[in-house]
Amino acid sequence: MTRAAVPESRTAKTQARRRGILAIAAHAGGLVAAEWRRASWPARASAICLLLFYLMAAASPVIAPYDPARQYRRLPDCPPMRLHLVLPGRGAPGLFCFHPMRMADPLARRMVEERTRWERLRFFYRGHLFSTASGAAPFFVLGSDALGRDLFSRIVYGARVSMCVGLIAIAVSFSLGITAGSIAGYAGGVTDNLIMRWAEVEMSLPSFYFLLALAALMPAGASTVRTFVTIVLIMSFISWAGLARVIRGMAAAARGLAYVEAARALGASAPRVVARHVVPSLLAYALVAATLAVPGFILGESALSLLGLGVQEPAASWGNLLAQAQDVQNLGRYPWILAPGVFIFLAIMSFNFLGDYLRDRLDPAQHGR
Repeated sequence: MTRAAVPESRTAKTQARRRGILAIAAHAGGLVAAEWRRASWPARASAICLLLFYLMAAASPVIAPYDPARQYRRLPDCPPMRLHLVLPGRGAPGLFCFHPMRMADPLARRMVEERTRWERLRFFYRGHLFSTASGAAPFFVLGSDALGRDLFSRIVYGARVSMCVGLIAIAVSFSLGITAGSIAGYAGGVTDNLIMRWAEVEMSLPSFYFLLALAALMPAGASTVRTFVTIVLIMSFISWAGLARVIRGMAAAARGLAYVEAARALGASAPRVVARHVVPSLLAYALVAATLAVPGFILGESALSLLGLGVQEPAASWGNLLAQAQDVQNLGRYPWILAPGVFIFLAIMSFNFLGDYLRDRLDPAQHGR
């Protein structure tokens, strides 16, 4: 083979690899499109809602109009502001405008609009999805909290914690549960007894109170990252046992299947049989169970943060944003402080609807097999 033929051969291999990747991507896109057409409207709405929430978490600095820790001391407990569509020639500085708010009664914290002034709302301005040119006249979509911080910006940044804690905790706890359950179900005997007895000890602990006790042991003044990692690890290590027991029964049943026995007869080692044949047969159930278990982790983190044992101020999570709503008087005066609870409700319902849809699609009994 000549030297000129070597680059041509490499180019042909590269092009063939690219064509293969494009074909796989096109096939995957077709499957996703077909599944989307087949899905019910609750499943579609849930998928869109979760996609928007995770987009909020990933692009928080762009979507949030203001720094979540910035305090507008003259606008505490400010209600949501109204956006006006002003036609040209009405004296407004732009198409989308609003009236700034000012405090009319400092004792009652009553805000009124300055109807003699217009402020323009700018989109894709200074690296934000929307913002205002004047920092002294902010636009509060969902109002502000008791310190004058923009509630929408804090909700957007809080999605980083509340939405990611479920995925990371699921990844850790389900990895432990699937591994322990598969080994116990396939090995049997003493190994099965040891793993299952330990799982029963874990399940006998009252999970929420045990979580409170462990969270209370965290040192005061710990950083947000350390608190987040600690909460994720605690929630993961106290929730793997229930899945491990279910996976153990499924792995014990899979041990007698024909293709598993054939792999053993061909001389495959036990770890290879478990990794290549037993675990893949359990992934459909694990996917559905993981989707339905995410809301529990979101609620757990929210409860800890609400009780003051989770992510602390000035960092934001959907749980600690509801702390102000514990006072009934505050809730009656400033009902917009319940907005983080609406986001928690939507996230939990979306995961539940999506989990129900996946369970129906991945259940062989639903397809007559």
